[in-house]
Amino acid sequence: MEQNPLSMKLFKDYLLLCWFKNNPADLYPSQSFLWACVVFYLVSGIIVEGLISDPADGTLEVSMRVIVALSLIAMLVFFTKKRSHFKQLLTAVFMCENFIITLGIGAEILDIFAQRTEYEDYPLYLGVMLIGWYLAIISYILRRMFCFGKGVCFGLAFCYFCLTYGAPFLFMEVI
Repeated sequence: MEQNPLSMKLFKDYLLLCWFKNNPADLYPSQSFLWACVVFYLVSGIIVEGLISDPADGTLEVSMRVIVALSLIAMLVFFTKKRSHFKQLLTAVFMCENFIITLGIGAEILDIFAQRTEYEDYPLYLGVMLIGWYLAIISYILRRMFCFGKGVCFGLAFCYFCLTYGAPFLFMEVI
């Protein structure tokens, strides 16, 4: 199968958002690239949640996260009257989430090997660092896409994080 060089360039351009480079408004993903990002998020999330808890519960929780994320991003572009940027924003957010979740999988593996050693707290520190980096990336994407102030972007990123991860988690704890 021949690889599309445009897709690899797009992948690299979106990945650079994780290092606070590029503007998501200047990137134009294909429909297949967007859905590949969403599917990767679903699959990797289900694997991680399946390792932590019951696979069926993990699948439901990750599916709810995707629905919440899609809803929040749709509301944001609707209320800011930038509906034409939905695909760009959704791809940017999911691509960066995929990068962070991949590093998070590495932290989970490190946690397994570090248990009962002098390094057992390192995965926790790494997890906190990844959450901070995640918030910074989402803030950066929102700032570049909407030109909001830094405080507003961080507040929106924090709310997005709490709603996409917290709401499904709380729902799963209640049922």
